[in-house]
Order: sequence, then structure tokens, then C-alpha cells
Amino acid sequence: MSMTLTEKILAKASHKNRVEPGENVWLDVDVLMTHDVCGPPTIGIWKREFGNNAKIWDKNKLVIFPDHYIFTKNPQANRNVELLREFASEYNIPNYYDVGTDRYKGVCHIALAEEGYDIPGTVLFGTDSHTCTSGAFGMFSTGVGNTDAAFIMGTGKIWEKIPQSLKFTFEGKLPPYLTAKDLILKVLGEITTDGGTYCALEFDGEAVYDLSMDERMTLTNMAIEGGAMNGIIAADEVTEAYVKQRTNKPYEIYLSDKDAKYKAKYVFDTRKLEPSVAKPHSPDNYDTAKNVSGTKLTKAYVGSCTGGKLSDFVSAAKILMGNKVSVPTFIVPASTFVAQQLEEESISGISLKQIFENAGCTVAQSSCAACLGGPMDTIGRAVDNEVVISTTNRNFPGRMGSKKSSVYLASPLTVAASAINGVITDPRDFL
Repeated sequence: MSMTLTEKILAKASHKNRVEPGENVWLDVDVLMTHDVCGPPTIGIWKREFGNNAKIWDKNKLVIFPDHYIFTKNPQANRNVELLREFASEYNIPNYYDVGTDRYKGVCHIALAEEGYDIPGTVLFGTDSHTCTSGAFGMFSTGVGNTDAAFIMGTGKIWEKIPQSLKFTFEGKLPPYLTAKDLILKVLGEITTDGGTYCALEFDGEAVYDLSMDERMTLTNMAIEGGAMNGIIAADEVTEAYVKQRTNKPYEIYLSDKDAKYKAKYVFDTRKLEPSVAKPHSPDNYDTAKNVSGTKLTKAYVGSCTGGKLSDFVSAAKILMGNKVSVPTFIVPASTFVAQQLEEESISGISLKQIFENAGCTVAQSSCAACLGGPMDTIGRAVDNEVVISTTNRNFPGRMGSKKSSVYLASPLTVAASAINGVITDPRDFL
């Protein structure tokens, strides 16, 4: 029987020759990830349910990244990190990346890739909805709640229903004025925030495979914004080169069968797409940058697991170079490695970081920062009545701070062009 990419990986993880959508199976989990928001309650549930002598099923497969509420004086946020620190020390967790140390890595979803945990053909669960980011590596990855994570922590297994798959094919070359963010916003505009509920969103086509791993992660990261269980892209030579640079772990590449069954298929002519935005207050509130151009802004933000990767900053720097921003603009690298790259990578001999500083941007420390609001002292946080254009993944009321602010989601090209003019701007005006 033919199967999709997601079905093949889940069949392997459930020790079956084949699986079908709707079937419930026990999965063996290869990696469990958690962070400072969900880690403490997950640990608490694990200790309560597995007892005083609770054992972690495999300490080498548990990965913990403080990243969400870290550069803050908020005592509750600080306490969460302390709880993780105490747990990691008590149980001798090898893969704990503590903030304030040389091991600190930044946003969990990007750090998972950089540290070699994203392996084709494997299964990864995390206590964060954007864990689906890792699906860019031809693997199954999804977010779970604290109770499910606690069960995985104790057993290494989870009971799951096999999802149906939706296929999105982007034909043709990607024009220079488009990025992966424009592609995924178009998808969300088509299917809405519940159009992919409990489905696997599979991305395919020439434009997808021309993307770097950074950009592919943008597509799979926002699969959850369509209600999906996971996003996934089959591994190719680009994937393999990235993985082999970071780990020598064995992996297996799976491909969807040509006659695999999908719930639905969508085909886009990439060359006909335009720079996109998601208007307040939902990621599926699709429009073109041209249609909303002129909308007055109070702040611009380039960062997050969706928009804080090196490729995002290269895109923004191309437009910001030699220009000045006219609204407060925040540059927040998703990882400490990306922060390092901002100093090492250059355009015409000028480092990316210097380009941003010359343009009048504020370059912040690597973290989730304002992407999900955070305590009042979070850098870049939106306040009442602000209108923000951002490379982040959600624009629900209060997502970046005040519920009385409005957030437009866009590509780093569109955000950079808009930051210069102080109003939403089609990046083609600068390219």
C-alpha cells in the first residue's frame, strides 16, 4: 500500500509495515524537547505520576532549552529557569543548555537544528506548538501538552492518531522579492487557521527545494497556524549537507509514494505570487503588501523562530543597507550562533550587525523576546495602540504584548522596507 512521507515515518516509529490515517498507534519517540515555560509543569507531572523513584526513559534523548522568558527581571520567569537548573543538576541531564552560560543556544526550534537533533526519518516531540519546525528535515515533529510530555519522559512512548496529509506544491523559481514567509502566508490565506486541523502539511515543488534549510524551517514552523499536526518537507542533498555538518548520527530518508493518498492537493505558480502580509488579528487574514501599503506603523521587528534566522537577516540587510529606519526596529537573532553570524557575515564588506546598527536598529540578545509578549521589561514588546510589522508567526490580540496593539505579519524583506518608510511598503519598491 502506498503511503505519504509522514505515514512512512510513523509506520517505522510504531514498528508497523504500514499505517493509515485515523489509525491509533504507539510511537517510539527519538527526542523530547522542553523549555522554561512548559518544562517545570512537565517535570512536576512526571514526578507526581511516576513517583519518588521516577526515572527518565533516556536522558540522552531529553533536550531542554531555556529561551522564552529569560532576559527579564520578572521573578516568576526567573523561578522557572531555576527549576530547570535544579532538575538538570539533580538528574544529571547532559542536554540542558542553560542561559547565562557558554552552553546557552537561544530559541529551542532553531537550536534543535543547529545542535544536530533534527534527523531525517526520526520522531521528535516538544512542549511547544512550533515544534513542527523540525519537519523541514524530513522528520515527524509536533507539539504536545505537559501531560503527554511527562508520559514520554517516563516511557519514551506516546499514543497518537495517524494524520491525513495535505500537499502544497510551489511550481517555478522563487522571485527575488519573495521569501518562504510569503509562501506560507499564502497557504494560510487559502486554507485558514483550521483548514489543516490534525493534518500533515507536506510542502513540495521547485521553489521549495530551491530554499535553504533556514527558509524551509519557516514553512514547517507555521504549519501549526493552519491547525496542522505537523509540517514536513522530504529530505534532499541540501538537508543531508546541513545534517552531516552537525552530527554523525545515522538517518533514513523517506519519500512519499507517487500514488499516495492526500486529503487535498494545492498547486501554486510561485512566479505569480506577490509579497504577502497577514493583517490583524490572525495569521490567515491574508492580503498583499501592495494592498495595505501606506498603513502607518509604530514599530518593526525582525526575529523569532520563524523570522530570526540568518537568511531572514540577510534579506532584511539587503534593503536596510545605506538606509535609515523611521520607526523603532528590533533585530532579535533566534540563536547565539545566528548572533555570531551577524558579526561574521557581510554585504560589501560591512557586517550584517553593522548594517542594522547603521540603519538605526536595536540589536538584541538571542531569545523568543517579544514574539509571545512576555513580561513588561521584554525588549520589543508592543504597548497599547501600537501598530507593528513583524516576521513572527502569530498576530492574535496580545501575542506581542498589549491586547490593544495590532500586528501585521510579513517577510523580512517587507518588514525592512516598511521600517524605512514608517508605513507598510511593498519590498519591490526597494529591489
